Amino acid sequence: MANKKRVLITGAAGFLGSHLCDRFMDEGYHVIGMDNLITGNIKNLEHLFHNEHFEFYNHDVSKFVHVPGELDYILHFASPASPIDYLKIPIQTLKVGSLGTHNLLGLAKAKKARMLIASTSEVYGDPMVHPQTEEYYGNVNPVGPRGVYDEAKRFQEAMTMAYHTYHGVETRIVRIFNTYGPRMRLNDGRVLPAFIGQALRGEDLTVFGDGSQTRSFCYVDDLVDGIYRLLHSDYVHPVNIGNPDEITIKEFADEIIKLTGTTQKVVYKPLPKDDPMQRQPEISKAKEILGWEPKVSRAEGLKITYDYFKGLSEEELNASEHYDFEGFIRK
Repeated sequence: MANKKRVLITGAAGFLGSHLCDRFMDEGYHVIGMDNLITGNIKNLEHLFHNEHFEFYNHDVSKFVHVPGELDYILHFASPASPIDYLKIPIQTLKVGSLGTHNLLGLAKAKKARMLIASTSEVYGDPMVHPQTEEYYGNVNPVGPRGVYDEAKRFQEAMTMAYHTYHGVETRIVRIFNTYGPRMRLNDGRVLPAFIGQALRGEDLTVFGDGSQTRSFCYVDDLVDGIYRLLHSDYVHPVNIGNPDEITIKEFADEIIKLTGTTQKVVYKPLPKDDPMQRQPEISKAKEILGWEPKVSRAEGLKITYDYFKGLSEEELNASEHYDFEGFIRK
């Protein structure tokens, strides 16, 4: 173990966090996962528990964080990351982006560790620039229902850059665009699991608005590879990681219907407040600096993801519960 580099991954039981744990284990690291399991699922990590080079701490990073021993890297992925989550637990969303980031940056400073934060395309808000480049400052409503997530992430970026410039902490910032793959929660409110879950349950597919809004979906393995490359790069400013292959929500619903063979129809409901109309990453920086671009086609990634969801139990397929801040199930 003395020869292995040590990495702390917060939000380790979540969708992205658990895939990152897998990647770093595969790369020969000693991985310390941390999660308070508000939205994460410990089942995402159970396959690692037998390994002596994996540890897990059930802890809320909004409170003081202590990890014994040396640390080489910290990846801060703890945060509610879907509309249903951050609308139900808005204060915790703000706290993990602010207090949690502050605590972890302090840990990085003390341990002389390099820290990468998970920012998001949501820092661009409902963008007036298309596609979105890293230089675009965004169009965000700070007091709207989505503001708790958008502003938590914008503050997180500012705090991270301040620790880099003032304290000399080595930092990296990834702006993540829509990502999908196995271990997503069917009930997390994001469009892909929502559509597939509705198809599997025999429900109509719900499109909010007229379906003309766009998204760009990146398969999780591609995203994790981009994050891994960014962590090991020398670039300190934000980098977009996502798939620039843009599609309308209506077209995407049609793809899901074809994939799943469902006979249900598409129904339309009003668009939620401040829901972005366009989402497409400009990834020139990722290509030039990291030598990265997505490799998995949407058709290939969707098939893998659909096969994963088809393997869920009846209980998981129909789950609607949400874990609140105290750890109790709330229907």
